[in-house]
Amino acid sequence: MIAEILSTGDEIRSGALIDSNTAHIAQELEAVGVKVVRHSSVGDDVEILVSVFNEIGRRADICVVTGGLGPTTDDLTTEAASKAAGVELFLDQTALAAIKKIFKKRNRPMNDSNIKQAIFPIGATRMDNPVGTAPGFMLKIDKCYFFFIPGVPAEMRTMLSDKVIPIIKKVSGNRKVCLTNTISTFGLTESATGERIAGLVEEFPGIKLGLRAKFPEIHIKLYAYGDDPIRLKELLSKTSDWVLEKMGKSVLSVTGDSMASVIGDLLRRQKSSIAVAESCTGGLVAHWLTDSPGASDYFIFSGVTYSNRAKIDLLGVLSETIERFGAVHEETAKEMAKGVRRITGATYGLSISGIAGPDGGTEAKPVGTVCIGLAAPDGVEGRRFNVSFEKRSMNKVIFAETALNLLRIKLLKAGQAGTIS
Repeated sequence: MIAEILSTGDEIRSGALIDSNTAHIAQELEAVGVKVVRHSSVGDDVEILVSVFNEIGRRADICVVTGGLGPTTDDLTTEAASKAAGVELFLDQTALAAIKKIFKKRNRPMNDSNIKQAIFPIGATRMDNPVGTAPGFMLKIDKCYFFFIPGVPAEMRTMLSDKVIPIIKKVSGNRKVCLTNTISTFGLTESATGERIAGLVEEFPGIKLGLRAKFPEIHIKLYAYGDDPIRLKELLSKTSDWVLEKMGKSVLSVTGDSMASVIGDLLRRQKSSIAVAESCTGGLVAHWLTDSPGASDYFIFSGVTYSNRAKIDLLGVLSETIERFGAVHEETAKEMAKGVRRITGATYGLSISGIAGPDGGTEAKPVGTVCIGLAAPDGVEGRRFNVSFEKRSMNKVIFAETALNLLRIKLLKAGQAGTIS
């Protein structure tokens, strides 16, 4: 079966609101063996919606439509669906009672406009919404089964998994499955990554390969499609092992985890801790490291020592070091790392000092220069990199990721070599 995904709403169509739903829907459909052939978006216009519904109805088997099920005047999806199907609308008393119950539970009055959310095309199959006031519905238009669900991401995800996917499995009768695996990497460009794993598809027939640049990482997506889950799992495992061998230390995770998440797992396993002294990244490393639940198991301290005075007074960096080498230098970064480790008692001290731009660079230290210090039980090291991008924000991200990568490699060498989350 082939499917399409349609996002509705003027904000989506105009680009004022980023459509975060489509990618998730496509992945869920592909996972149950439904091939997604087209994504599209339409604004809040009944006649255009009707036209698009009819077009899709003639060419697709399944269409998931998001948005336009609210109580306001610009929520037009239900009206358009009834016109496209050539049926009248009716008030569903069961749905209305459920909506009233939600408002009562929330101790809020229900406006008359919310009655609109209990109105459906005749012949539609209602899909109750357990996390919101807008029920969805299924309606066949021409040869296509349309699934209309809210555009609010949390509601969309719940209804997709609990309502839409189970129905699609029954409607399609498709027993084939699509297993996927995402391998996250860092340090190589997308083209270099492609060269490293060239020949994968020939080596493993039945595997589909996708490369995705998710700055600053490159994600390798493997797809195995068929009707034997056990065989597909074995094929996916063998292919993943092959990729690991080709990519080496640039592999962060074979489950698509982020750099910070991988480091958190390594620190927790080793019963180690980390403290960070940042300058140009302004706390970005600390933000990432504390973004995972349970970060208190290993994260001790972060300080944004932006000025030279802060580096000297708080971290104990020698004024002579800064006078001789400057704030952006391996020696300064080493003293920052030693200082933050000393004052916190952390197993590891990590520091960053660099020039994120757009100004501040020199011939000797151009924009994009970053110096990273790492203090560990067996000593301290300082490294310099130049990884300049056009935007200051991108430089900050790549600086932070590079620093974390040094820590990751150190952790792998510290007794957990070869273990990847």
